[in-house]
Amino acid sequence: MAPIGNLRQRPVRRLTQLYAGLLLYGLSMALMIRSGLGLDPWDVFHQGLSRLTGLSFGTVTIAVGALVLLLWIPLRQRPGLGTVSNVLVIGLVVDATLALLPGGGPLAARAALLVAGIVANGAATALYLGARLGPGPRDGLMTGYVARRPGRSVRLVRTVIEITVLALGWLLGGTVGVGTVAYALTIGPLAQFFLPLFMVDLPPREPAGQESGGRIAAGPEPDGHNVVEAPAADCGRPR
Repeated sequence: MAPIGNLRQRPVRRLTQLYAGLLLYGLSMALMIRSGLGLDPWDVFHQGLSRLTGLSFGTVTIAVGALVLLLWIPLRQRPGLGTVSNVLVIGLVVDATLALLPGGGPLAARAALLVAGIVANGAATALYLGARLGPGPRDGLMTGYVARRPGRSVRLVRTVIEITVLALGWLLGGTVGVGTVAYALTIGPLAQFFLPLFMVDLPPREPAGQESGGRIAAGPEPDGHNVVEAPAADCGRPR
């Protein structure tokens, strides 16, 4: 397959799709936050830190993403354009959307926000991953760790990381609820549904000396917020 960081192939389509996916991802996060019915594990952690520090949700998301990206260094991971953009764009969009979108309201309206947020998140994941311009910082950390230690299970590493951040976020006051469970159960199938629609076809990969972007091979993993260049069934979210 073509190297994910190589923009010589279909640059307009891939860049447009990348940033459309990141914009939609930030919007989907804001919808879930305003629903007040629960967030995914990393966002429970971000919300808890936001409440602890007084910083905006988006600012915390950017800061955590940047810190996680630093952990790529000992793993010898190379971020792609999509990785760096992920750190910056999603946090800015979620703050802008939260400033415009009021919270509260009847349960039915909040449930609609939750459903819309989860579905939009699945589509955003497919747009972002389909552009093939690099993984999100959190997922690159996981796949990089497993690539350096082939005997470790991707699923196990992911589960340990997400349970840890979920527990920390809950202790810090992040919102855990029905939305957390709904997200965990549906984001994989949603991403699998949308990804074939948005996966950009690229020509065969070039010789190793011309490769850029740092592709990491990883085993099947249902959630992508991760796998750099995995089949549709292995992807979930670009975080």
